[in-house]
Amino acid sequence: MSAAATRLRRLATAATAAVAVTACGGAILLTPSVASNDPAGGSATIQSVRRTINNPSAVVPSRTVQESSLISATSANPVDILVVGGGATGCGVALDAATRGLRVGLVEREDFSSGTSSRSTKLIHGGVRYLEKALFNLDRGQLKLVFHALEERKQVIENAPHLCHALPCMTPCFNWFEVVYYWMGLKMYDLVAGRHLLHLSRYYSAQESVELFPTLARKGNDKSLRGTVVYYDGQMNDSRLNVGLACTAALAGAAVLNHAEVVSFLKDEDTQRIIGARIRDNLSGQEFDTYAKVVVNAAGPFCDSLRKMANKDAQPMICPSSGVHIILPDYYSPEGMGLIVPKTKDGRVVFMLPWLGRTVAGTTDSNASITPLPEPHEDEIQFILDAICDYLNVKVRRSDVLSAWSGIRPLAVDPNAKNTESISRDHVVSEDYPGLVTITGGKWTTYRSMAEDAVNAAIKSGKLSPGNECITSNLRLIGGDGWEPSFFTVLAQQYVRMKKSYGGKVVPGLMDTAAAKHLSHAYGTLAERVATIAQNEALGKRLAHGYPCLEAEVAYCARNEYCESAVDFIARRSRLAFLDTDAAGRALPRIIQILSTEHNWDRSRQKEEMKKAKEFLETFKSSKNAQFHDGKHQ
Repeated sequence: MSAAATRLRRLATAATAAVAVTACGGAILLTPSVASNDPAGGSATIQSVRRTINNPSAVVPSRTVQESSLISATSANPVDILVVGGGATGCGVALDAATRGLRVGLVEREDFSSGTSSRSTKLIHGGVRYLEKALFNLDRGQLKLVFHALEERKQVIENAPHLCHALPCMTPCFNWFEVVYYWMGLKMYDLVAGRHLLHLSRYYSAQESVELFPTLARKGNDKSLRGTVVYYDGQMNDSRLNVGLACTAALAGAAVLNHAEVVSFLKDEDTQRIIGARIRDNLSGQEFDTYAKVVVNAAGPFCDSLRKMANKDAQPMICPSSGVHIILPDYYSPEGMGLIVPKTKDGRVVFMLPWLGRTVAGTTDSNASITPLPEPHEDEIQFILDAICDYLNVKVRRSDVLSAWSGIRPLAVDPNAKNTESISRDHVVSEDYPGLVTITGGKWTTYRSMAEDAVNAAIKSGKLSPGNECITSNLRLIGGDGWEPSFFTVLAQQYVRMKKSYGGKVVPGLMDTAAAKHLSHAYGTLAERVATIAQNEALGKRLAHGYPCLEAEVAYCARNEYCESAVDFIARRSRLAFLDTDAAGRALPRIIQILSTEHNWDRSRQKEEMKKAKEFLETFKSSKNAQFHDGKHQ
């Protein structure tokens, strides 16, 4: 018990120190970052950008137009910045630079958010664990990182309110020490958030907790539940947020091109500075040169391969880590309440969160090799099932796993550091080869400030002349401006879902609440465009039983969101592959049929799309496509 008392005393001491830092050294809490400043001329610029992005008749330039813009970037007329990588950071860089008045291009080998950015925990968080470490180690630098992440958390939610929201997370306590410890720690989390607080944390008794989370076990590891502490973090639809960033950047003037790969760099013959890239369009096979004053490497886990393309002797910056998540039916967690266990019996964090009508559970943290399509191992899935089993009163079954996936976290090592001990969750910006600025590390929550840092470094490297400072801290993404949670009622009241019957007859169907809410949250104010297609083009059918995704979304995404393949749709435009692998497989024939109409695919291309999509779905280890021995999970 003395050890427990010591931990509490240390927490109290650390809390006092943090309050002192906040009060006296207000540089951490009270001094706004550069991102929150309103630069001179920023107000006029941001209003102009907002008008462009939120113009009701605005349509993103076609993929052909975007490719032409990149081809036209010659040595005599280069773009200011060429971004390589279409994940959260890369698209954030493109948006930041474009809204500063710079000429920007972006290329992505696969699709926007095809890598780590679509395989996240879906949380927008400040880092409760990092705060604990900062307080116990009295690490002011780590504390400052948490302050910053909490500031960014609020801004991400405000800039895309249709795709992000606050989520209460319940932490179970099985002795009174845990109650006091977690209550104090999470009150510190509230304090550190300051004016960026989402909602106050609070304690609930065991009875109240079970009422809020009916599947929560009253006993765990032979101990009785003493209550829970509930705190708030953010949650998002990660890949749709990423696609929103890409489309917003396109409306702001950036030439963004997915399925386009850098095959080599162009270098100045005299100085050897990088002045552009040779790019291959992976859809047509065409290759072309794009010249740029600066290239920003935002390739996530693959950034080292680009750095070695520039300099074969480049030292690695990435220490890859694998995180596995699984999807379970909705009855595992109530709607609107998550469960987070800060420390399991082996010391890892495990969570269960409601997400898009299902339950996402995770995660693991293990060494990994870098591969384009990482697959979860059965023992990792089993670990998650075993871990959550200890805290639930329902039978946890392997056969309930609807989907499972693995993502690679690009943990960063600064190549300029004298040693590699400080592998960090923070980001690193480096220009270790002239003309190539690399941004890596960090996390989804801080993508915007990471992009700001990368653009600042690119401006310095290329001696660029932006029209204004960064304005993305207060810039709603496409579909977000004017959106309200009640927006779905407009869809439900004013639109119908016209559906073609099997006999070819068109019949009207109700725009039910589930479909209206889904469209509202996925597309924001642009959901009316999708509803119009469903109504006027008889594309109002659901793509998969039990899911609100409509046929009209396939056509809309092909026309307005650079959806170029079946995998683009099932994985990144809708989330069917992540939510239910088998449902995604059943929806494929209709999805490919609609895309073939939109993109004029011949029969050969349709067969190729079906083959690639099935191969992709096989990497998601649902209960059907996994080889496993159930053990105790019957």
